[in-house]
Amino acid sequence: MKNSLKLLAAALAVVVLSGCATKAPAPYDYTEYKLSDPKSILVLPPINKTPEVRAPYSMLAQVTFPLAESGYYVLPVSLVDETLKENGVTQAQDAHELPTAKLREIFGADAALYITMTKYGTVYQVLDSNTTVTAEARLVDLKTDKVLWTGNASASTAEQQNQNQDGLAGMLITAIVKQIVGSVTDQSHPMAGMASQRLLSAGRLHGLLHGPRSPRYNKDADKPR
Repeated sequence: MKNSLKLLAAALAVVVLSGCATKAPAPYDYTEYKLSDPKSILVLPPINKTPEVRAPYSMLAQVTFPLAESGYYVLPVSLVDETLKENGVTQAQDAHELPTAKLREIFGADAALYITMTKYGTVYQVLDSNTTVTAEARLVDLKTDKVLWTGNASASTAEQQNQNQDGLAGMLITAIVKQIVGSVTDQSHPMAGMASQRLLSAGRLHGLLHGPRSPRYNKDADKPR
């Protein structure tokens, strides 16, 4: 019995020590971001690397709110998209390849946000189905062409699911209901909204800094300007 207690104590000590040894995430380098101090952001049409044609439009429709709440002036995304198309730029990839100096000349923004959609849609399985949206982004200074920030975020309906199903029958019923709902509604759209919040809301770990229209501008204790 005493030997068992000693072994248990030793095992607990190893767990505690290993937990203490876990390193905190390395601080993000905001040097260029702080030097640039962007006040206005141009959001370019997202590049779509998913099979869903709705993916970039769903994300584009929801990025303005978190950016504005973070304290930035955001050029109207519909106006930007229309302006690009009127000038013969109809594909997101072409918009992303435009010179930053040209974008600044046309739109007058301080920085441009480049978004790439990597996941959008629902994967159906026998006993389950998950809707996932994943996006990557980078913020670029339109005056210097320097990358100020990069990030990525995901949102999934799996986060909201109840893991305590009542047996196989309950799991089957839940799966059927989810497939029916998924076939008549676009569950990816609200997930895109959640992903955009996680990606573009200032104050998150390794996230955007607060802009000049935010009461927290210049007040982030962990990210001083």
